[in-house]
Amino acid sequence: MILNGTRDVYDAIADPTRRKLLRLLADAEELPLNKLTVHFQMGRTAVSKHLTILKDAGLVTHRKVGRETRYRLNAAPLMEIEDWVSFYKKFWNERMLLLNQILQEEQE
Repeated sequence: MILNGTRDVYDAIADPTRRKLLRLLADAEELPLNKLTVHFQMGRTAVSKHLTILKDAGLVTHRKVGRETRYRLNAAPLMEIEDWVSFYKKFWNERMLLLNQILQEEQE
C-alpha cells in the first residue's frame, strides 16, 4: 500500500526478506548491496527491489560511494509499529490481570 507517495511501514516489513534486510542493516553501520545480497538466495536485482520498498517507507537510506551504493537503517519509522504494539500489549496485560482477579475470586 502506498500512502501519500510513500510506502506504508507495515507493508514494507510484511515480507520476511525485508525484515532480514532490516536486521542486517541494524547490525552494521552501513552495507553495500553486494554484502547484503550474499545473505539471500536471490540475485542483486531482487534484493535491490526489496531495498527500494524499504527506502519508499523511509526505513532505509542510501548513498553513493564511487560506483557502490551503501545502505543504512533508518529505524525512526518503526516507532509507528512500536506504538501500535504497545497499545495491544497494554490491552492484553490488562485483560490478563482481570482474568487473574476473577480466577483468584473463584478460588476463595
